[in-house]
Amino acid sequence: MPRSVHQPLLFECAWEVANKVGGIYTVIKTKVPVTVREYGDRCCLIGPLSYKSAPMEVESEEPEPGSAFALTLQAMRDRGVKLIYGRWLIEGAPRVLLFDTGSCYDRMDEWKTDLWNLAGIPSPPNDHETNETIVFGYIVAWFLGEFAARETETAIIAHFHEWQAGLAIPLCRKRHIDVTTIFTTHATLLGRYLCAGSVDFYNNLQYFDVDHEAGKRGIYHRSAAHCADVFTTVSHITAFESEHLLKRKPDGVLPNGLNVVKFAAMHEFQNLHVQAKEKINDFIRGHFYGHYDFDLENTIYMFTAGRYEFRNKGVDMFIESLARLNGRLQKMGSKTTVVAFIIMPAATNSYTIEALKGQAVTAQLRECVSQVTARVGKRIFEHAARYSGEHGTEVPNAEDLLSSEDKILLKRRVFALKRNSLPPVVTHNMADDANDPILNQIRRVQLFNRSQDRVKIIFHPEFLNSNNPILGLDYEEFVRGCHLGVFPSYCEYAITIRR
Repeated sequence: MPRSVHQPLLFECAWEVANKVGGIYTVIKTKVPVTVREYGDRCCLIGPLSYKSAPMEVESEEPEPGSAFALTLQAMRDRGVKLIYGRWLIEGAPRVLLFDTGSCYDRMDEWKTDLWNLAGIPSPPNDHETNETIVFGYIVAWFLGEFAARETETAIIAHFHEWQAGLAIPLCRKRHIDVTTIFTTHATLLGRYLCAGSVDFYNNLQYFDVDHEAGKRGIYHRSAAHCADVFTTVSHITAFESEHLLKRKPDGVLPNGLNVVKFAAMHEFQNLHVQAKEKINDFIRGHFYGHYDFDLENTIYMFTAGRYEFRNKGVDMFIESLARLNGRLQKMGSKTTVVAFIIMPAATNSYTIEALKGQAVTAQLRECVSQVTARVGKRIFEHAARYSGEHGTEVPNAEDLLSSEDKILLKRRVFALKRNSLPPVVTHNMADDANDPILNQIRRVQLFNRSQDRVKIIFHPEFLNSNNPILGLDYEEFVRGCHLGVFPSYCEYAITIRR
């Protein structure tokens, strides 16, 4: 019996679902409200289970008892698959299903053999990323097969983002699972590798021996694109790239972007900018304590963010341009200060002591000033309340407002702001500081946050979230507070911001 297409079920699968490891996390998160408005609870997102982030991202719940969904999950649990089902704690509160890939590693050799026999795709033995992708793909295909066998009346759409989620597509095709598949590539994997080398990628795109280049790197890149019922990309240049490298012309281009209707009221957007900027100001006061000698009202905040791909993301060019801007501003005698943030996750050990100390001493100073202000206010009130009518006594003497204890307390807090070192250019202790490309580029151009530098730089090697002890802002809020985002990506797969 044919399935009804009037109220289809949608499963959207990506490695970044409730798992902040790249820009696709933001893509998925910001499109969810529109998707939920269209599909409601007929939409469910599927991703890998990260025990580090899931407790903060997902509120667990149980599916409706006796439903095809509940029976499918129970059948998989009975076979040893660990998973979490619930609501993703973002706008729209979509249903989300996260699979623990580690619970199925005992099946990995079997699945690798099946992948070779089924699709002729080999897999290296000790590549963790490949192993995770294979196990995740097989679990998702398992789920879709089980669910489609139980839910036989309604059409099922399965939308996959990027190669890490796309392995399930050829499996669904080979197993004749009755689902309609969509594959969206945000950039071809081979394109990323080629761009990372010193090649004129886009001008020579048609001349690459694609199979040879992919084979050298162990990339088997066409399967998901060719087996999907619908193939899409996120930009026209990526569509051009896909046509040459994947040998399939995309059926459509679905640009990433911001929901501009959400920011239609300009006064509301300006209010949000002011609020978010003040939070960044608080961080800057702490980070630059002892060297906080510039005017925040005459300061520009800019940033770049994304995966740590030093050349592909254009970080080398970004830092070089900051150094040249610093030289120009110094030569002009400008009083404007530019603070540039680099938000890219890297291997770290902990926050630096200086970064934590800066926020602590400024927080103590703020608390001290609040206490002194409250006492001064009380003294002014008491003086005014006792006014006897004598001319000249309406206002208390300024020297009487601060007690000796208040002065001592303030001096202690101010002296704590003294610093003998420059403000750090990085907020964390890097796992490999000496060989980090971003830090080495900063050292090369000598942007060390000196007082005479008009351009200050802060490398934050961790994605932002509101639980961060030094820069407690979500990415969207941080973007609102900044003045300019710079994305000089060589391989074009950054989020397009539409205004």
